[in-house]
Amino acid sequence: MLRLFALLGLLFLNLFACKGGYDSCKQKVLDSQTIQACSLAIPVQKHQRVLYTTETPKEKILKHDPFLSLYLVEDKKGFAYPFRINMQEQLGIASVSTKTPVEGKIVKKQIGLNSFAIFSEPILYPSIITSSCCSLEAIVTPEGIIEKEYIQHFINAKESSYADIGIRVKEEKGKVIVNAVDPFMVHNPFEKGDILLSINGKKVANASMLMREILFSKIGSSQKIQIKRSTKTVAFTALSYKRYGGGYISDTFLEQKGIYFDKNLCIIDVQKDFAAYGLVKGDRLVEVNGIRVKTQAELQEYLANSKDFSSLLLERDGFQFFVTLE
Repeated sequence: MLRLFALLGLLFLNLFACKGGYDSCKQKVLDSQTIQACSLAIPVQKHQRVLYTTETPKEKILKHDPFLSLYLVEDKKGFAYPFRINMQEQLGIASVSTKTPVEGKIVKKQIGLNSFAIFSEPILYPSIITSSCCSLEAIVTPEGIIEKEYIQHFINAKESSYADIGIRVKEEKGKVIVNAVDPFMVHNPFEKGDILLSINGKKVANASMLMREILFSKIGSSQKIQIKRSTKTVAFTALSYKRYGGGYISDTFLEQKGIYFDKNLCIIDVQKDFAAYGLVKGDRLVEVNGIRVKTQAELQEYLANSKDFSSLLLERDGFQFFVTLE
């Protein structure tokens, strides 16, 4: 009988959430146990949850996105009324945690994997962002906000992978500009400073839209690009290939060589295919071609602006040594 009353209560909450405002969403967060210590476990189907966590879950993992630190896991108990993702624009949203909901809006959209969204008000972590009808709008992480387009893509995609066409971009005065070019992409058609005009016949309205179009494209597919370079308009086709870095993974372009870094440029992983370099976890990158680099951003900028980047100086236990990339 108690279980029946609980289910009826959840049904009432689900049907009248819009009328109850964000307090109803807070109650749903509590009832579903969405917030667990310093992680999120959001029911998105009756027997599945999306987890945001930096620790490997104990539950059965169905899918993992290392770029965004998301897991899709099995939920044996299940939750009768999971959070839905409504892809339409919402009139109002709020950050919902176990505390008082905080109403506000997204003031900066998520740009790809390296620039998460920003909320207009100070908000707590862990929390989720919902509409007044409790549809899931975004996930709040310590690094910023992961928007619903990326959550939906993660749930729907067969594999947790993203596509790349060899550029990183910035938005400046209403224009989307290439600010880094992948040096390892053979015959990369882009140049730093190119202004993106259209992709696959769609006008590039902003950097957020462009990066979703690129990242969510099928690996190996052709992307029709139109740019402005200096005073000329140039059109060409770029081939999508696998993205190796970004988000919670380092993004220096050396990830394509199987080398991954922490924020201090200490190696945290070397893929087996590149073991011949003799690198191990803990090695710290000091210089590239005699130029000292201290951050991932400095390393990416140097590689993107250089044609010869084969000599790496690394340090291990106080001993420095060179590695030549092929």
